Amino acid sequence: MQVDGLLYKGQTCKCFANKPCLTNQPSLLYAIKAHYSASEVDMKTMDQKPPSSWPDVSYVPESYVHPLEKRPGKLFFDTCKTIPVVDLEGYHDRTHVVQDVLKATKEYGFFQVINHGVSKKLMDDTMAVFKEFHAMRPEDKASECSKDPNGSCKFYTSSENFSKEEFHYWRDALTHPCHSLEEYMQFWPGKPIRYREVVKEYAVELKKLGEKILNLICEGLGLDTGYFSGGLSGDPVLLVNHYPPCPDPSLTLGLAKHRDPSLITILFQEQNGLQVCKDDEWILVEPVPHAFVINVGYVLQIISNGELNGAEHRAVTNSSVPRTSAAFFIYPSKDNLIEPAKALTNADNPPLYGSMQFKEFQRNYLSYAANAEKVQKFISST
Repeated sequence: MQVDGLLYKGQTCKCFANKPCLTNQPSLLYAIKAHYSASEVDMKTMDQKPPSSWPDVSYVPESYVHPLEKRPGKLFFDTCKTIPVVDLEGYHDRTHVVQDVLKATKEYGFFQVINHGVSKKLMDDTMAVFKEFHAMRPEDKASECSKDPNGSCKFYTSSENFSKEEFHYWRDALTHPCHSLEEYMQFWPGKPIRYREVVKEYAVELKKLGEKILNLICEGLGLDTGYFSGGLSGDPVLLVNHYPPCPDPSLTLGLAKHRDPSLITILFQEQNGLQVCKDDEWILVEPVPHAFVINVGYVLQIISNGELNGAEHRAVTNSSVPRTSAAFFIYPSKDNLIEPAKALTNADNPPLYGSMQFKEFQRNYLSYAANAEKVQKFISST
């Protein structure tokens, strides 16, 4: 039974069919209410607040419990199975790096990169400031993300469709655009004090890394260097996810399975939690220190005419430590056309997808709630 927003053990009684009951345990109920005073949490609305603001609880609130078929399943994985790691400076011959990147994108849709050119100090400073932000009070986080009149900088729990969700996800999220910096930086969080300074430098460096990886992909596909520059990669967006410890990780997810609506995504993670689907099996992406995880989005799938495909992935929770990750999505400008590259199509290899503005694709992607089957059907029918 859910008592004032919290779940506790009790005996089953007929008045709440198959629900634990506390009516015969008044002393326990009194102790619970005394411990969680109104100053600590509004117990009736706990599951409406960011999970990171909750007190220690022993059970997952009912609105966060997922149907059996959507739960994470096994929580322990064979660590021998993982995605490839590509050393961007590992060869004197650039051709080998191109081959490694293309092989990883074709076989997995995911890979990690090391020796990528972003300094370890900047990565550490950035992750530290992200953690500082998520450690602030919920009302302060919301306030710091409410300055943008267009609502593009925001802080939310679970997803942006919280009120319409069938069930919720065990995460808090901060997101904001990273281009142009002159236009959007004023709306980024002003707290922690270092946020704008550190994240500005980080965004500049990740944009450079994105260009480097996209040019390697260009070479591998046979496209002109710089094909993805300009409007095709013009609107990068940062998403910082925070997954608090969960009392029962088997009941819920931090993020549902999905494929990204980006050209590519660059992820920075320090703890386990990311899983990728390969050959109908979930594999764990173990963090390599100071590496980035790169994955193929739908936009690259369309431009490559299906030669490169992303993989479904998800985030699971754990019961011991909080996990913070930062995804840098490289998106086209909203009015930019996305379509198969003409250099990759011919009479023997006709276009698999039509031409559309990115904002049209994005609108449909969101309306399908990232459902891979529906999104695939949409892009194949345009």
